[in-house]
Amino acid sequence: MLVFWCLNTKAQLMSRLTITLTELRYRALKQASAKRGKTIGQLIEESLDFYGIKGEQEAKNLVRRARAAANLDEAQALKLATAETRAARRS
Repeated sequence: MLVFWCLNTKAQLMSRLTITLTELRYRALKQASAKRGKTIGQLIEESLDFYGIKGEQEAKNLVRRARAAANLDEAQALKLATAETRAARRS
């Protein structure tokens, strides 16, 4: 099911999602959303943003902007990313 959602005059196509949570986790999520004055959906969106979960096009745009800011070509960016990944895995 798709839901049409308007936000700041920008129309976004949104999908519905059903998840299964323990009763304790569900109550904690409801309490957290009420405490922050947000919907559960907004908390989930913020969590996805926090963990860097993005759509393919958004991720490509992020990489493009990072490359431009770093003044690296594709080969240099790949070399740096490989070195950083290996260093992180060693630690």
